[in-house]
Amino acid sequence: MERASRWWITESCSISPDARLGIGRRLRHRQGVGGGAWGRRAEAARADAASGDDIAALVATAKTAFGGIDIAVTTPGINIRKRIFDYSEAEFDRVVDLNLKGTFFFFQAVGQVMVEQGAGSIIASSSIRAMTIEPGLAVYGATKAAISLLVKGFAAEVGPHGVRVNAIAPSVIETPLTGPIKARPDIYQTYARHTVLNRWGAASEVASAVAYLASDAASYVTGSTMLIDAGWMAVDGPPTGLTQTAPS
Repeated sequence: MERASRWWITESCSISPDARLGIGRRLRHRQGVGGGAWGRRAEAARADAASGDDIAALVATAKTAFGGIDIAVTTPGINIRKRIFDYSEAEFDRVVDLNLKGTFFFFQAVGQVMVEQGAGSIIASSSIRAMTIEPGLAVYGATKAAISLLVKGFAAEVGPHGVRVNAIAPSVIETPLTGPIKARPDIYQTYARHTVLNRWGAASEVASAVAYLASDAASYVTGSTMLIDAGWMAVDGPPTGLTQTAPS
């Protein structure tokens, strides 16, 4: 019999190529959260994902409603695609506040609950842009690289208390927010060709990886950032055609 778990998932908008709107929805569907035939209960609340006070209040609400938090997933993220020369301080702060500070506040609030109960799994959202970049994504990429390091550090701090901390790093994922890219076939195909599988990913494929990290199947996995990138980071770009890959 499957052990019942107390999930808490945050999600918001992102306008980067690895936008995650819809992944939380897919994850809830995959895990059967929300009632229906599974007979489970779900609640929703609105909060500013960049506000430490709002996140702390939301965690307190979740703890009261469910008696604890076993699994916590945070996906909010934003990118303002501009050159560093063109960034204003307000734009820089907006990206850093949501992507990095929001994750930091999330770790603090959820981590405290899990340390007190002696168990839990936290999953944050990094990106392949933490490791490889293109013009206009420097600030976004810096926040995602920082999240991966934050995961390592926090995992080391809470691991002795039975809490695991990991992150996911998607590449190009089809969501409603990447629709504008799909509307430009040349750009869409350029991104697709950068993957070994020559296609974009689905939100459900990211949700499957999150479900794995959240589950007991990943009980010995912590401090890691899992690539969900169809080989994007394994190769140095689209095929040149110099070597034939099809069977002869």
